[in-house]
Amino acid sequence: MTQLNPHQRDAVRYIEGPLLVLAGAGSGKTSVITRKMAYLIEQVGIPGRHIAALTFTNKAAREMKERVGRLVDRKLTRGLTVSTFHNLGLNIIREEHRHLGYYPGFSIFDADDAKALLQDLMMREASADAGDELNDIQMTISSWKNAMRGPSDALSKAADEREQRIAIVYARYVEYLKAYNAVDFDDLILLPVQLFRANLDVLQKWRRKIRYLLVDEYQDTNLCQYDLVKLLVAERSALTVVGDDDQSIYAWRGARPENLVQLKEDFPSLKIIKLEQNYRSTVRILRSANLVIANNPHVFEKALWSDHTVGEEIRIVRCRNEDAEADRIATEILDQKLKKGLEFRDFAVLYRGNHQARLLEMKLQGYQIPYRISGGQSFFSRNEIKDAMGYLRLLVNPNDDAAFLRVVNVPRREIGPRTLEQLSHYARSRDVSLFRAVDEMGAETQIAESGLKRLRRFSDWVDRTCQRLHQEDPVPVIKQLFTDIEYEEWLHQHAGSPKQAQRRMENIWYLVDSIKRMLDDDKGTGEEMTIADAISRLVLRDLLEQREEDDDSDKVQLLTLHASKGLEFPHVFIMGLEEEILPHRGSIENGDIEEERRLMYVGITRARETLTLTFAAQRRQYGEKLETIPSRFLDELPEDDLKWEGMGDLDVEANQKKGKATLSALLGDLGV
Repeated sequence: MTQLNPHQRDAVRYIEGPLLVLAGAGSGKTSVITRKMAYLIEQVGIPGRHIAALTFTNKAAREMKERVGRLVDRKLTRGLTVSTFHNLGLNIIREEHRHLGYYPGFSIFDADDAKALLQDLMMREASADAGDELNDIQMTISSWKNAMRGPSDALSKAADEREQRIAIVYARYVEYLKAYNAVDFDDLILLPVQLFRANLDVLQKWRRKIRYLLVDEYQDTNLCQYDLVKLLVAERSALTVVGDDDQSIYAWRGARPENLVQLKEDFPSLKIIKLEQNYRSTVRILRSANLVIANNPHVFEKALWSDHTVGEEIRIVRCRNEDAEADRIATEILDQKLKKGLEFRDFAVLYRGNHQARLLEMKLQGYQIPYRISGGQSFFSRNEIKDAMGYLRLLVNPNDDAAFLRVVNVPRREIGPRTLEQLSHYARSRDVSLFRAVDEMGAETQIAESGLKRLRRFSDWVDRTCQRLHQEDPVPVIKQLFTDIEYEEWLHQHAGSPKQAQRRMENIWYLVDSIKRMLDDDKGTGEEMTIADAISRLVLRDLLEQREEDDDSDKVQLLTLHASKGLEFPHVFIMGLEEEILPHRGSIENGDIEEERRLMYVGITRARETLTLTFAAQRRQYGEKLETIPSRFLDELPEDDLKWEGMGDLDVEANQKKGKATLSALLGDLGV
């Protein structure tokens, strides 16, 4: 443990009771969690299969697992759980599905599936399109689930007619999910909590299984996640949680920084260890972060410090308007790259809302600066992947109506909307899934003969493929599936170019290869993974996210402040430091500035070497030029560490000339 500082070492070695590690930004919390897992296995003697570490992203879980693998003999880590909360929930539901009343191969509804079901329910209840209200309904139901409020509870506590209406839809939504043998994303935590509360035997089984629990990013837990932890740990109190109340920026997702405070009440013997030494940033950057966040009230006081150099001043750049702001950032990146011999990947531009990136993208393109937008289209949001997953979900769970409707006409089978409407009406009257309804005798009385013939041809093919999937090696069967339906030909018919069609088909083969890797990796672990398990994992983005995340090509990183959490960059720009942007107008109106200040703190602490903050003196809104007010957060920074630029009359022409000169010099340097 020579690489750890004294506080980190104490956190690793403390096992006498529950522990809260208050870990400031850049203080090496991942090292503490991974070293503690190694310590529990090697020194305390707890087998890896009885230790679980939970976090919030697949990337963080992968990184932790890899680090532990480098520290401990692989034999000793067999069965070690390092996963997201939702993956643990999925494993619990998979193992205990009978207690919960589900069949094997249940489906996981993503946000689009859930929205389609809610839309259908709203149309049935109100005989009208839910329209703009749909997102609000979906978010409300999600927040109720995260707060462990069931439909009847939501109805009895409804504050107004709107909440009453949503509670009624909520009850129907829960019923239909169960009928489809499906769960949604929030159920992956809620159902295990409900099961553990209702069935002590099952809870004791999982307590025996998980003898020590570690939780990362504890400030981001919601009420339901907190309860899951509390139920699993119980009297044993073999628990270490790591968190930072100053980095709690997900209240809109149900996160409760007060869960850190609640720990002290639920676990009176809780020990608190603070990690305040920062290994990332310069002294000036940390001083700025500390002063800004000091304006928020704190239950736990801490102050980051570093033995790095003092570093360059924090630059605050006032620009004439939003166009000049984007132009300034682009030319600064070129200028610094040229003068300091940096890579494009050394730079990150952070912003409060995605809309701020549009103008910046145009400027970067104009200067031929390569960039990457984090949080862009995910692998699983591509149409071809949604189609493929629809087929796979239907094969493992024929009752999945959302999957059935996704693929029944992809590629086209001449099954028209009228036929599907007749099928839906009949299935509803019989209270069966769409797929099951196709083969019922009574369907002939409700569905036109030609349409039913096509539906049954599709259903026979699905049945045959399903049997092969469970009797043979599943990967060749899945590959054959796409040949059977002539999917590649269909892509060529509908793609903008042959190259685009080829790229989309390559995505399908990447998906199939990923399934093969998952099944191969699981061989020899003692718990053979079924094809249904693999598909459930994929729906959770457990593997394929890395295709989006692990792009280390030489590009400037553009991302929201929310998306930047957990990352770090040598040179950071934060743009739009204006009232009503950062802090956001909605937060100002709601009097919720504290979370916006935490967002600013997260942004500042992403920077390792330099930090530049920009704002526009004027900004166009609704076709009108408006004077802006600089963000209050600029006033909270340490005056002696700041360098203000552009506060007098701005020489626009000089700035443009500087940009062109920089570009010419860079192109010359590259031999272009």
